Amino acid sequence: MRSNADPEPRSGTIFSARTLKAGCLIFAAMILNGCASLQVHLGMKVYLDKTPLQSMKVNLANASAICPGQKLPLVVTFTQPDGKTLQTEGAGHGKVMWKDLQIIGTVVTASQKGIVSLPRDPRISDGKVPHVTITVPTHPDLRADLDIPTTYDEKYVANFSGGSGMSGLNGMDGADGIGGSMGSTDPNNPSPGGNGTNGTDGSNGDEGGPGGDAPPVQVRIAFRPGTHPLLQIGVSAKGQQKFYLLDPQGGSLTVKADGGPGGSGGRGGRGGRGGSGGIGTPNGQDGRSGSDGRGGSDGPQGRGGKITVTYDPQAKPFLASIHLSASKGPAPTFEEAAVAPLW
Repeated sequence: MRSNADPEPRSGTIFSARTLKAGCLIFAAMILNGCASLQVHLGMKVYLDKTPLQSMKVNLANASAICPGQKLPLVVTFTQPDGKTLQTEGAGHGKVMWKDLQIIGTVVTASQKGIVSLPRDPRISDGKVPHVTITVPTHPDLRADLDIPTTYDEKYVANFSGGSGMSGLNGMDGADGIGGSMGSTDPNNPSPGGNGTNGTDGSNGDEGGPGGDAPPVQVRIAFRPGTHPLLQIGVSAKGQQKFYLLDPQGGSLTVKADGGPGGSGGRGGRGGRGGSGGIGTPNGQDGRSGSDGRGGSDGPQGRGGKITVTYDPQAKPFLASIHLSASKGPAPTFEEAAVAPLW
């Protein structure tokens, strides 16, 4: 029987603490996962339909131009009648929710999270001006437009390397030995303990498969003259063709046709443990542990593909911006010949 001095059980206190912790986690998750009404109530976000606004403008966050294949965040800044400003969430770290805005992109595509994307194929944007228009449905008198300059000084990679080889299967672990039977330690009637049986050997791991071979790759380079010369590049292999518009002053293109890496060898199986000797007079002997299996060897690397580069004579001074890699393959070859514009 518990005395009056004994403390009360603490199970109720523990339950309450756990419940409080769980509640806090749920509350934090609701805030982080975008429970808009709760964020507005806490002053973390604002509803634009209840906010007086005088003007708005839009710009790229931490960038002045966009490259083909690139994604960049937008920031919209609102000015209120009293001179205070509000910015969008995300890259703007502000209180205005993107769902309260409407974004229309030309040449670029724009997500409802304020991210603009320029297609990877430069033929889509070449000679055009990407543009975004942002409006506020609850403030039809407000509108912000932005022309986004394009640049072609990105470091591009065209990868036609072979695939990785299949990994070898792991070996099977050996079975553990069985413990010996128990003898007797009674000095008046002693008997020996039985010997443990041996563990079985683990099986060997399988060899890794060979890496895939890279295909032959054709690279064509045309020259676009101007105050800021550009290179039109077409790379084709396996029936695929990719295009690049490259500013050789800062930009580069790496063409890869490496042999694929060999697959990893399988792990050897663990040898089974020997069974323990039974207790007796004398004790039985422990069984021998099985040997571990041998790990499989990694597969060989595949063969690299032959890269052939045909370049226009006017592009020759800028070939340093083209990098080629064909590991385990023949050396790339260069051919100088007239190359007409690719598009």
